[in-house]
Amino acid sequence: MSVHKATILLLEDDASLGLLLSEELELDGYRVTYAGTVKEGCQLLATETPDLVVSDLRLPDGDGLELLKATQAGGHSLPFIIITAFGTVDQAVEALKAGADDFLTKPLSTDHLRLKIRRLLTQADLSKQLQQFLAHNGADESLGLIGAHESMVRLRTEIRQIARSEAAVLVCGESGTGKELVARAIHRVSGRGDKPFVAVNCAGIPGELMESEFFGHEAGAFTGARQARKGLFAEAHGGTLLLDEIGEMPLGLQAKLLRVLQEGMVKPVGSDQEEPVDVRVLAATHVDLLKAVREGSFREDLYYRLETLSLRIPPLRERGDDVDLLAMHFVREAARRHQRGFLKLSEVSSRTLMDYPFPGNVRELGSAIERAVTFCEGDTIQPDHLPERIRKRQGSASSPKAARSGNNIAEWPTLDNLQQEYVRDVMQAVNGNKRRAAQVLGINRRTLYRWLAAGEPSDGAGNEQGSDSSDVREQPGEL
Repeated sequence: MSVHKATILLLEDDASLGLLLSEELELDGYRVTYAGTVKEGCQLLATETPDLVVSDLRLPDGDGLELLKATQAGGHSLPFIIITAFGTVDQAVEALKAGADDFLTKPLSTDHLRLKIRRLLTQADLSKQLQQFLAHNGADESLGLIGAHESMVRLRTEIRQIARSEAAVLVCGESGTGKELVARAIHRVSGRGDKPFVAVNCAGIPGELMESEFFGHEAGAFTGARQARKGLFAEAHGGTLLLDEIGEMPLGLQAKLLRVLQEGMVKPVGSDQEEPVDVRVLAATHVDLLKAVREGSFREDLYYRLETLSLRIPPLRERGDDVDLLAMHFVREAARRHQRGFLKLSEVSSRTLMDYPFPGNVRELGSAIERAVTFCEGDTIQPDHLPERIRKRQGSASSPKAARSGNNIAEWPTLDNLQQEYVRDVMQAVNGNKRRAAQVLGINRRTLYRWLAAGEPSDGAGNEQGSDSSDVREQPGEL
């Protein structure tokens, strides 16, 4: 859904304010249907389902909560904004508990309202995308990998291409990015999908037991080997073996693994005979194996054997709005496990997650949501429910600091220069995502576009700071 084609139901009994808001929203490209009473609003809701509702709290024949209940009774999960006077803020808080997404107080800032609408429509759009991903899982469209970012689209394409091969694959990515999920996806869509998938963490096996674990052993091969045992290669015969954290594998075993890849034969410990195995090997690592080759801790020939087909999983901080998609997915999964009803993320919680760099990637996000669902007693996850390290984060981009030389004030940069540098840093930090950049900067996208187009944040007549024009930092003329 494009926000420029979204339909907004506006419920406001002040005709002049309703007309002005309608005109402002229509200028932004929205289609607005207007009602002055709860009854009229319910009638409009019965004939057409809008994409978002903006409703005054107090109306001549009731309050906006009645319309909110009508949307819920009709099975609609619509973004809902309440407008209230300062004297009824307590009621607005109750409206949030009843399921409203946000509330604004009068006198009303149109820029603030428009910003709220854009954010809520974007989040609703992401929710629909998530539903599509989940619906497509049965058709194997998403391969079980949730994400709409171009890097994830490319990764799914590469997985399908690699799955057609029988060669070994190297899966690279930071801890928590989902390397085993990618390996399972390769196995599932390959010709071996109905055969065994065996995963082993090379860092979790003692060095002296590795050879026996991988290749098996004969009875009496060593102290404690009372009976023969099949190794992991034999268990995965016909299917796929994932060697996770392969960089932790000892050099001696690396040589034997290379022979298995070349010859398709294994030799159990204590046996004089080699045995054929039909296994596709997938290897995964979070370390730089080429650097390990240079340092002598990883065999060069094995590296190039694995590197022929390699996949890179992008870290979560490079995936833009996928944070929202994944967060909503984890909320649904955690709510199901905890036998909870419908849960959602508040707008502030969503922004808090988007501003956090997630060094632990998708695994860290999943753990954070699990904690939030555990501590959330209502139906909306607030920032206080998130781990402290996430909610205390002040934003992923640090404030720009230009070099200053002691007392030579003449060399200090101007405020405009600092601001330009900060805008560039933010744009780089969010990988050019203008919506995210505008959120981090605390401005609307129109202002950001002007700054980027002009090359300078302030330029005389169009000055956004210190001019006589309305300040675009959500402080326009109030209504």
